[in-house]
Amino acid sequence: MQKYHLGDVVLLAFPFAEQQKVKRRPALVLLDAGDADILVARITSQDVDTDYDIRVVEWKQAGLLLSSVIRLHKLATLQKTLVKNKLGTLSANDLSKTRIKLQQICGTIGKVNQLVSTKR
Repeated sequence: MQKYHLGDVVLLAFPFAEQQKVKRRPALVLLDAGDADILVARITSQDVDTDYDIRVVEWKQAGLLLSSVIRLHKLATLQKTLVKNKLGTLSANDLSKTRIKLQQICGTIGKVNQLVSTKR
C-alpha cells in the first residue's frame, strides 16, 4: 500500500456529496496513519483568501498547473484508492506556512473546547 507524507500533493477523485459523481482535484496530504485512508485538504485555483487559506508560492514545484490555494478548513478523510497520482511536494517554505496555520487552527479549536467545557 502506498505511503504518503505531510506535504505531498496528490490528484484525487473527490466524491461529491451525493456520492454519485467524482471530480479530479488536487489535494494536500496532511496525514497518512498507515491504514487505507488519508487526511487531505483541498487545493483550488480559485482566488480565495480566508483566515484558513494558504497561497502556494512555489506551485510549480508542488506539481500544480496553476497558482493555487490550500483550503485548510476544507478537510476530507478519503480512501487511498481515490488517489490517481502524486503530483509533487510542497516546498519547505510553503510547508512551513501550512504547519503554522494548522497549529493556529488547532489552537483555536482547543480554546473553543475549553469554553464549551467551562459552560457545562
